[in-house]
Amino acid sequence: MRILHTSDWHLGRSFHRVSLHEAQAAYLDHLVTTVREYEVDVVLVAGDVYDRAVPPLTAVELFDDALHRLAAAGVPTVMISGNHDSARRLGVGAGLIGRAGIHLRTDPAHCATPVVIPDAHGDVAFYGLPYLEPALVKDVFKAERAGHEAVLTAAMDRVRADLARRPDPTRSVVLAHAFVAGGEPSDSERDITVGGVAAVPAGVFDGVDYVALGHLHGCQTVAERVRYSGSPLAYSFSETAHRKTMWLIDLDATGAIDAERIDCPVPRPLARLRGRLDTLLDDPALAPHEHSWVEATLTDAVRPAEPMARLAERFPHTLSLVLEPDRAPDDPHTSYAQRLRGRDDQSIAEDFVAHVRGGYGIDDHERTVLRSAFDHVRVDDSVREVNR
Repeated sequence: MRILHTSDWHLGRSFHRVSLHEAQAAYLDHLVTTVREYEVDVVLVAGDVYDRAVPPLTAVELFDDALHRLAAAGVPTVMISGNHDSARRLGVGAGLIGRAGIHLRTDPAHCATPVVIPDAHGDVAFYGLPYLEPALVKDVFKAERAGHEAVLTAAMDRVRADLARRPDPTRSVVLAHAFVAGGEPSDSERDITVGGVAAVPAGVFDGVDYVALGHLHGCQTVAERVRYSGSPLAYSFSETAHRKTMWLIDLDATGAIDAERIDCPVPRPLARLRGRLDTLLDDPALAPHEHSWVEATLTDAVRPAEPMARLAERFPHTLSLVLEPDRAPDDPHTSYAQRLRGRDDQSIAEDFVAHVRGGYGIDDHERTVLRSAFDHVRVDDSVREVNR
């Protein structure tokens, strides 16, 4: 069985206020073309179909058109909701849409009810695990704790139990939207940390033939049978070095896999440039980036006059300007943003408490209370967005 593994379309998203509508439409054209040219048997979309719970109409129209084209091609599609999607909205009409071969899996309670698709060697069971927000699904799975590992383990226990009841040999594929340990994140993924932990071990998914992951935007192999397809487009400058692809997975009669990367169209390359303004404007080695989307980090000791306008003369697609003068980390003039770069909310808050206490830090109980407060705010924000 030939499977095309995709994820994180984020339909409706822009890039530094530049619309990506045409680029996303071109990607979906490429997806349908790939399905036909490579004679794909099943398409997988591992979450974050949309960029937000209530997507713009243009994004919904793109999604609708893609579904019609996949259905017309006669290729079954299995997709799950991600942490950016509203599971309830995405799942509306799932039963009816399923009759056209488009299988939406958005209800956590049904994660052990697979889409079964046969090939010449027997059945392949596709289990869809939508994004599982621990605080919201803990009771559904009767998990002991409201953490990512606990709820995913409980969900996978149900999957393994269902698989054990199926005739042998039934091959198995799991779609999941999660941060699996060993994966490399980028700046464009929404934080899903709970209790100070975001990642789950890959061993949670033991017992199935292939795990099609979504959430992280870089295409990567966590283990031979556990892979991220990544997003089809770059959604932050931290993805400058990414090669945007989809996984073409051949699943043989024994459940062994063969994997190949299929490149996605690149609307415009990305470039991260760093240096003094005059150097960036004069360096001939930077000529290849004159047609790229550019993030420029200026290291001038003093802010130059009209830096954005001057950069745009040479790099007309400059989208982001960062001022970062070359200074030692302990220089009192180092900016607040520079001092906080790479740190999470928890550590910043703990340092603030220590500062107002005159250098005395927080104890373990206070650390737990603070972490619980951050978790509550994040979950509350997610619930508000989904229920809008």
